[in-house]
Amino acid sequence: MTVTVETLEKLERKITLTLPADVIKNEVESRLKRLARQVKMDGFRPGKVPFNVVAQRYGYSVHYEVMNDKVGEAFNKAANEAQLRVAGQPQITEKDGAPEGEIAFDAVFEVYPEVKIADLAAAEVEKVSAEVSDAAIERTLDILRKQRRTFAQRAADQAAQDGDRVTIDFAGKIDGEPFEGGKAEGFQFLVGEGQMLKEFEDAVRGMKAGESKTFPLNFPADYHGQDVAGKTADFLVTLNKIEAAHLPEVDETFAKALGIADGSVDGLRADIQKNLAREVKFRVLARNKQAALDALVAQSELDLPKSVVQAEIDRLVEGARADLKQRGVKDADKAPIPAELFREQAERRVRMGLVVAEVVRANELHAKPEQLKAHIEELASSYEKPAEVMRWYQSDNRRMAEIEAVVIENNVTDFVLGKAKVTEKSVDFDELMGQS
Repeated sequence: MTVTVETLEKLERKITLTLPADVIKNEVESRLKRLARQVKMDGFRPGKVPFNVVAQRYGYSVHYEVMNDKVGEAFNKAANEAQLRVAGQPQITEKDGAPEGEIAFDAVFEVYPEVKIADLAAAEVEKVSAEVSDAAIERTLDILRKQRRTFAQRAADQAAQDGDRVTIDFAGKIDGEPFEGGKAEGFQFLVGEGQMLKEFEDAVRGMKAGESKTFPLNFPADYHGQDVAGKTADFLVTLNKIEAAHLPEVDETFAKALGIADGSVDGLRADIQKNLAREVKFRVLARNKQAALDALVAQSELDLPKSVVQAEIDRLVEGARADLKQRGVKDADKAPIPAELFREQAERRVRMGLVVAEVVRANELHAKPEQLKAHIEELASSYEKPAEVMRWYQSDNRRMAEIEAVVIENNVTDFVLGKAKVTEKSVDFDELMGQS
């Protein structure tokens, strides 16, 4: 086999491969003979089909298979000998003008880039920290109380107010015509909790059982229902029933209902504080990790392999289709999703992956067994049966690969923070949790 390597542009390369024609011919004949001993055809006993009949029916597909195999083997051997790190799949085409008795091919492909990382001492990273506040514990208690609230019907002369559960009939029209989803009977919602558009809630608030009201409602331009987005509807609403909410007291009964062993309110607050602290820890880690990795990428220089970016775009498009299908969108697999919508995201992911891989390689930041175990233990600690959760992770290679990726990113984060100019910043709990 004769091999030549040509640099086209940036990361693109071309290898010219030549294979002896008799190697292809002999392999095709060998496979057809094996096939003839196994194939079943009408009119012939098994293993007794004439070779020329087998060759006539299966010759093309076997020849195609052999060509793929042999050219693939030749390409891999040539790339290894040239010490090329191939990115993506090569585009292989047969080439004219090969010497007699040989077949020539051009393989055009990309290689992974050289990643240059500047001195990380020049990088600036903001490292955040946060604490669980008493107010956060109280809000969590309120959420837990609301999850266990009960309702009792209000007196006939009492009006609907925030926190009440109302049962209504409604019918909406746009330009005098009913529209899909604009009518319901016996519909329930909680007033003041954002389950309905604000104008709808404002209209119902203050009504009494048995009353009806007509009011206009402007659908936002970005409303999820595209048929009504940006339009104004006239609604007729009739309030059938109002139920006032009753929240349980924070006492021993409430604590026991939430699984607190000693049934104490202090124990309940301590459990909430522990769970919130765990969530704060993971969110702080995620935010600092993103800041460190962004700083790392900003200090890096590399060309992106187009084939790898395109593969990531394809993966993101398929992910979007799967999400649409899960949401119940009809013919989601045929939905027109422009690939260019994902190009920036795909390029960012590929760039990040290549830079992180280079830092891991150059600084031996691979995940160690004890790190993997510690991370799984931490994840499992929030469950009732941690040992079972640990076994669940450890029994699946895919799940373990995900754990390994997280640990490696943590190692890279610590590496960057250890070298960069770090500014410490304390952030409010609400800001960290995205509640502000």
